[in-house]
Amino acid sequence: MGLHIFRTKPSLPYPVACRPLLPSHPGYELGGLCEERSWRRLAEDDESRAIEADILVSRWVDSGTSCRFEQAVSSPDRYIVGVALKTTRLKLTRGALTIFDGIMPAGTLHVTGPSQSLTAEFYAPCDFIHFHVSSDYLRKRQLAARSDLSQPVRELNDLIIRDPLAEMLGRTLIERGSAGDSLYAESVGQTLVMHIARLEPQRPTVNALPKWRLKRVQEHIDAHLDESISLADLARVAGLSRMHFAAQFRAATGYRPHDYLLYQRIESAKAKLSGTDMPLAEIALTVGFQAQAHFSTVFKRLTGETPARWRCSVIRDRYPAETPGRPAATKRENQIAASM
Repeated sequence: MGLHIFRTKPSLPYPVACRPLLPSHPGYELGGLCEERSWRRLAEDDESRAIEADILVSRWVDSGTSCRFEQAVSSPDRYIVGVALKTTRLKLTRGALTIFDGIMPAGTLHVTGPSQSLTAEFYAPCDFIHFHVSSDYLRKRQLAARSDLSQPVRELNDLIIRDPLAEMLGRTLIERGSAGDSLYAESVGQTLVMHIARLEPQRPTVNALPKWRLKRVQEHIDAHLDESISLADLARVAGLSRMHFAAQFRAATGYRPHDYLLYQRIESAKAKLSGTDMPLAEIALTVGFQAQAHFSTVFKRLTGETPARWRCSVIRDRYPAETPGRPAATKRENQIAASM
């Protein structure tokens, strides 16, 4: 596994120990950032060379669509701050304790404390930036950021929040091609740590939708995905007013009901695109879109590719050219994908 390693003391050099990312798909821009060889897990040789570093930065990209299991234990002297750069679906557990289960939107920040075992079940492609932060360094930043010295330092283990600033900082490391610049990486890491250190304990003002109500809503969406589904319909299934349902649903999933519905429609469309030769217009109707143009617009916004191009790339990667029963993109779809 490769890492960006930097120190926070200006008088020290900035060694970089890394191996390049392996492209997961055509057009994948590396920007010098390094790939983890195992989810959240640091290789022993890299860990020993970075023993004095306050922050290490790594990246985990997985384009799989089937259920995958990963497990990692954080270092005894480090926190792991994960930032989701892509909306994904996963379950995080520690033994019998469920930390998170559902759709994790892009921009979600997750903090794991030292010596914590964590198991992840991934159900969709994912892209995470991981900041491995020295416990001593983080605590010093927390102490320095306290406005009230009588208040105890906040425990950050298992903190999960939507954080636009964390997402922006993570994206700068991959989109601006500056990840190979250790001075730039240092400023990003320090900014994120100070931001986390300044977070105040949040007093929940809205209860999350109970799991049994959420399950009823999800089952209703799955059963009526090809129909028009309104906020009033979902609120009625949950047994709540529209206002209370929308707030509790978002507290439980991180999504507004309409955005969650669109995500489910696109996930269903992906299964049809990769497993059938159904025309795009027909797929759009079967997953609840009234027009192919709207379907294509939403699909590209959530996946980064048009339906035609996504279908061609998945079929090409998943099936050999002569596989019996191989789903086929139409001639028109191949022409569209080839022109992009």
